[in-house]
Amino acid sequence: MTALSGMTRCSYFNEGLCGSCTHLDVPYAHQLSVKQSIAEGQLACAEWLPPVASAEYGFRNRAKIIVAGSTEQPTLGILRNGYGQDLRDCLLYEPVITNAHGPLTEFITRAGLVPYSVPNRAGELKSILVTANPSGTLMVRFVLRSDASIPSIRRHLPWLIDRIPLVIATANLLPEHVALPEGPTEIHLHGPNLFDMSLGPLDLKLRPQGFFQTNTEITRVLYATAAAWVDEIDPSSVWDLYSGVGGFAKSVARPRRTVRGVEVSAEAVKAAGGPPMFIAADAGAWAREQTSTPELLIVNPPRRGMGDLADWVRTSDIDRVLYSSCNLSTAARDLEVMGFSADRAQVFDMFPHTDHVECLVLASRATSRSERTA
Repeated sequence: MTALSGMTRCSYFNEGLCGSCTHLDVPYAHQLSVKQSIAEGQLACAEWLPPVASAEYGFRNRAKIIVAGSTEQPTLGILRNGYGQDLRDCLLYEPVITNAHGPLTEFITRAGLVPYSVPNRAGELKSILVTANPSGTLMVRFVLRSDASIPSIRRHLPWLIDRIPLVIATANLLPEHVALPEGPTEIHLHGPNLFDMSLGPLDLKLRPQGFFQTNTEITRVLYATAAAWVDEIDPSSVWDLYSGVGGFAKSVARPRRTVRGVEVSAEAVKAAGGPPMFIAADAGAWAREQTSTPELLIVNPPRRGMGDLADWVRTSDIDRVLYSSCNLSTAARDLEVMGFSADRAQVFDMFPHTDHVECLVLASRATSRSERTA
């Protein structure tokens, strides 16, 4: 994309301090137009619907806040050349996250937390991961090099709880000097085990290490759209593979419709509600073990796509697929492998000012049974 306008509302971008929003100086309507054009070029589809636009600012429900500087003067933001760049006034976050930056900064000093120095490989507090839910409360996770700071965090948490709408607090341990967002060990410090991410009547729960789409309002529209498209078909049975927190499965569930969600993470399945609706298993292995197939398959795979599960679908009796993808090139590849053609597709702009999009594709069988078993 080519910059079409000059200064933006973001001083960090204007001053060259942060370039995370690659296309922030491109008018948003043009961003959407380009994304739509790229999507249509990646996937041949009988009907492309208009893209679903996001709010331009205040849409991110999740922040990865890199902590640097000193205990007395910490920076909360990103790293530039290994050193901290404070971004506490970033315009992308939901206001409740932006407003939490000040108290979190003071909390670091009060609790005597030592920010981790990447150049020196010293210190304890690497980052703070903050998630906001639709009701305006927060889950805060302190990513630490070791458990040495946890007693002090526990001791000072009541002060922080009095100043921000903190519902859940945890410590995550990442001992290695690696560019990862978090480590495998999560230590519960405060509140319930699951964070309520419900979208109206859609009951969704998130574990601290779980995944939820970063744009709540676009996620709400995505699930509602999926439900409407599925209701048009009105299948009696649905499988939601890679079901995660259960958003798609719960959105399309109806009294006379059998829905099964399959997710490899046992903790995610527990958060979604567990059996009989949700099953902890590898999606491909589970599908191959079944003696029947659903009238509709929903898949929301990782960026790399479905892998050899696409080959299994090609030889199965499944005739309709609803594919949600954050990487349309792999989705197009998977649909070709499966022998499906796209009937309807729509871009959902989860990530304004970047090249990334979420896409929903409704596809149907394009090959005969003899062709797919050849």
